[in-house]
Amino acid sequence: MHDLPHASASTEWWYVNAHLTSPGGRAYSLFAAFFRIINEKKPDGSWEHAHSLTWAITDVEKGQYVARSFVDANAPAIGLQRIKQGQGSKDERLNRAVTEVLERNRVPLPDRFFPGKVNVATDRLALDYGGMRFEKVREGEYRLSLESIDGPRNPVGAELTFTLKKPPVRHGDDGVVRGVHGEDMFYVFVPRCEVKGSLTLDGAPTPVTGQGWYDHEFGAPPKPREAQQQSDLGIVAWNWVSAQLEDGTDVSVYDLVHSETKESQGRWAVLSAPDGTSHRYPEFSLTPKGRWRSVRTFETYPTSFALEIPGAGLSVTVEAEFADQELVTVISKPAFWEGRCRVHGKLEGKPVKGLGFVERSGFFSAETLDGFFKSVGEAVRESVEHVYPLVLSRSHAEQLVAAPGRESVLDGVDLEQLARTLIAPVREITDRGGKAWRSYAALACCDVVLGDSRQFAEWLAFPEFMHVGSLIVDDVQDKSDVRRGGPTAHLKYGEALAINAGTAAYFMGERMLRRSLVPDAVKLQLYDLYFEALREGHAGQAIDLDGLETFVPAALEGGEVATLEQRVLAIHRLKTAAPASALSRMGALVGGGTKVQVDAVGRYFDALGLAFQIVDDVLNLRGFKGGLKQTGEDITHGKVTLPVARALGALGKDERRRLWTLVCLRSSDPAVVGEAIALIDRCGALDGCLADARRLVEDAWVALTPLVEDSLAKVMLRAFGWYVLERHY
Repeated sequence: MHDLPHASASTEWWYVNAHLTSPGGRAYSLFAAFFRIINEKKPDGSWEHAHSLTWAITDVEKGQYVARSFVDANAPAIGLQRIKQGQGSKDERLNRAVTEVLERNRVPLPDRFFPGKVNVATDRLALDYGGMRFEKVREGEYRLSLESIDGPRNPVGAELTFTLKKPPVRHGDDGVVRGVHGEDMFYVFVPRCEVKGSLTLDGAPTPVTGQGWYDHEFGAPPKPREAQQQSDLGIVAWNWVSAQLEDGTDVSVYDLVHSETKESQGRWAVLSAPDGTSHRYPEFSLTPKGRWRSVRTFETYPTSFALEIPGAGLSVTVEAEFADQELVTVISKPAFWEGRCRVHGKLEGKPVKGLGFVERSGFFSAETLDGFFKSVGEAVRESVEHVYPLVLSRSHAEQLVAAPGRESVLDGVDLEQLARTLIAPVREITDRGGKAWRSYAALACCDVVLGDSRQFAEWLAFPEFMHVGSLIVDDVQDKSDVRRGGPTAHLKYGEALAINAGTAAYFMGERMLRRSLVPDAVKLQLYDLYFEALREGHAGQAIDLDGLETFVPAALEGGEVATLEQRVLAIHRLKTAAPASALSRMGALVGGGTKVQVDAVGRYFDALGLAFQIVDDVLNLRGFKGGLKQTGEDITHGKVTLPVARALGALGKDERRRLWTLVCLRSSDPAVVGEAIALIDRCGALDGCLADARRLVEDAWVALTPLVEDSLAKVMLRAFGWYVLERHY
């Protein structure tokens, strides 16, 4: 086996996976990948390398995926260098957020630094990555040692020996494949090993035995700087399958595509017979089936593949043991899917089955914040559809309406009528899409305090129910005609049904909170926060409906606008900021955050909510990207917004009287609206409002950042703050 480290290889990795069983019959799977890449040349002409390690254990019985990711101590410096060279994210705000972490000489969780030094022998295969090791014990025998750094209360790891049971096989074109950056790589693998040792989960080692797989790949020297790609995500995405069938046959397949053009970058299938002889097949199909969406990264992954190799007579389905086997890591940002699969189908007409691994990496659907929130919005709509289906079954209707033991209240109810009158008006608005950041807030704040948002995936829907319920009722109160690009719910369903459906949507949050798997004491706090948000939103709407015109005369007379500005901000706080703050605190609470953390997270989203509405006021006058809303709509409606209030304090007496006259005209005449906007802009009111919004967010972030650990969730929250401040729609 040609597996010694290659000093000049631009990229090299050693990979193993295994399917294991304990004496009691409990099933597990594991993979580990040791990476080594060239960083830069030393003065003596030798190469400096960077190292990383990812590994995960799949616990079949629990449906649990325990993943770890480790990097070198010099990873922050390397990351900063790559960002400076234009090899970071495609979103500048994400680069800024990551840079803040790296400049503190840290890496965002779930990535961790190796707990010790990295040592790589040059004369034999002996990788020691901070105490986690992969080494060749003797010819045909390898030892894997993994351990978590989570502390003695919850150790996780493995001590396994791999004994080769088949000869090495060259993959690709006689061993040559394409690397992640399009470089030539040499790829050899051993498709079957005997594995013995122990896994440590739940604090205690468990003896295990099973079968394993071993891959080794290394690449050509690095290209000159000017020829390198402009993204460290690389240009190649791939699906990779290893399958070990019960009859002794093993199958390896890879399908590489260009991450942007989707053109093939190479594809091969290799079948290893029970006697170790192998055959390569360039013609095959690997078709993704099903779809699962992560609520941590909002990336989507197939849940199975149909694999057809006509030349080998193989037709099998490769199906995930369970969907959530995503490994989140900035190493392969934002994540990749690598997990245990069941394999079943036919080989040369005979039924076969077995176990396998699938790796899917590089198929990024959201490389920018705009793309990310588009994915969040899709997930929110899917969640709402799941909770509020347009075709109701009796059992689902009971979940929505009845209390346990009181299902008989639905006797005699026509389910089609119930769906048409209660559910359809809400779905009419939710299905058109909208800004999904309220739903994102709760889950992100669960993760930012190092909780696990996957337990609360259903929560994506309930902030949308709260928000859309208020929109439906607001539109009736405001006599609006358009909502989210279509007719308002009351125009389509009538005012009475719209008001009732919008109001009923508020109560859906209670149903989802009731099902939350948290202690009763925490659940009580969640109820308090949820109803607090509803009370605050209705208080803000009451003031907004009444208007602020009565507070304008004082500003017109003496230019004193402090009180008027406070009144405007009070509406923004009650209608937008306070509900967002409550939702974020709910997320931090179920994530196990301390009281200090929960309060700080709440204050940050209070600031974001205020900033969001301030920026909205400014964009209303400067124009939304793509003409999303009519420019100057607030002037046409005669609304006292923060820019109007600020301008009344900055303009001279005659000009502020003129501005107020124009606002009171409630005119849609472009000349009238344009004159009003010019007065507001010329005195610096718009820039002043934006400066206030930025100050609010930055002050809240400064208070929050020392209270929560650096993590991918924290990076996303930081970038989201800039997303709110710098948006154009």
